[in-house]
Amino acid sequence: MYLVQMLRIFPIILLGVFYLLSSGRSIAGPPESIQLGPRPMYLVDSMDNSSLKETLLNCEKGPFKKTEFSIAHRGAPLMFPEHTMESNMAAARMGAGILECDVTFTKDKELVCRHAQNDLHSSTNILETPLASKCVSPFKPATANQPASAECRTSELTLEEFKSLRPKMDGANPSAITIQGYIKATPSWRTELYSANTRLMTHQESIRLFKSLGTKFTPELKEASVNMPFNGMTQEDYAQKLINDYKAEGIPPGDVFPQSFHLADILYWIRKEPEFGKQAIYLDGRYEEKAFDPENEQSWQPSMQELRSLGVNYIAPPIWVLLKLDSSGKIVPSAYAIAASKSNLNIITWSLERDGPLHQGGGWYHQSIQSSINGDGKLYEVLDVLHKQVGVKGVFSDWPSTTTFYANCIGL
Repeated sequence: MYLVQMLRIFPIILLGVFYLLSSGRSIAGPPESIQLGPRPMYLVDSMDNSSLKETLLNCEKGPFKKTEFSIAHRGAPLMFPEHTMESNMAAARMGAGILECDVTFTKDKELVCRHAQNDLHSSTNILETPLASKCVSPFKPATANQPASAECRTSELTLEEFKSLRPKMDGANPSAITIQGYIKATPSWRTELYSANTRLMTHQESIRLFKSLGTKFTPELKEASVNMPFNGMTQEDYAQKLINDYKAEGIPPGDVFPQSFHLADILYWIRKEPEFGKQAIYLDGRYEEKAFDPENEQSWQPSMQELRSLGVNYIAPPIWVLLKLDSSGKIVPSAYAIAASKSNLNIITWSLERDGPLHQGGGWYHQSIQSSINGDGKLYEVLDVLHKQVGVKGVFSDWPSTTTFYANCIGL
């Protein structure tokens, strides 16, 4: 009887597999091998001669494995539209051991992956669709006195409407006088080669995808662009809803590293969801304060030790906050980095490979060491100081193969 039943359903199984393959939808699963591509060795070849370069040259043939030191920043957005399924699948194939979903919400309070609640005008095709009528600020062309602008929020769309949008490489042209000119603003050092068939994700879809890829999770609770409470949902409800999605999918708390720039969110998780809260990452946004100085502890309060006493175990500032140049021009840890380490805070940092080409000193992410940055080869010198001297536990990157290569070569 069992054999008869199997013979009856086998053709149905075959048809299902054929449909998935013919529809072009990937059947996600853990990568069978790590694929780093040519970029890591291009960066090594670009380095000045040093013992570090020799060490890295000897690692060219691998083998390479997945590592939690390599954290995907929005997937692999150096080449793929951020927060798409395809961007994250690429990141996993490049050995990222932790994948990120920046979490915001729709009009019907469903959680979705988007870097900001109000970035749809720059990261999707919404302005070319009828849903443009729902944007809080419609497209305005550039004038002699004002740049082009628009603002479109996930909170103005239902989940179904959000899912109907097509993702694109994030960017907007402030000089544009047409919608087409405004949205075609991909930086010259990125590409549109992999944009055509990418898919937006809900938070739950990201959890299922990352689980199938065999990685861990680092969701970021994004600041709302709307006033909270939103349709009865408070900020604490929002923070809890994020955690509830992992519980519903049966994800162990030890596999989740929830993030927020708001200390109140971190403290909520520590208090209400302690198993998740012990790995909550405080994204330190105090660098935006006018008085902030990585060399002056009085400019970043509460102190590192006070954060630890509140139960915070992880802190994550941008790369430049952790580094400085000494009197000889050598890259060394900042006072901020030293204080965090002395307080036994686990340090994560962001974001490697986001400045574009480094031949002119890099950009925002390398601002504290800019005079020492003279080319792309400096990336591995920066990464080496972050690991060996600062002691970071992980690095967010827009192209995870760079960080995966280093971690494997150094034996992390």
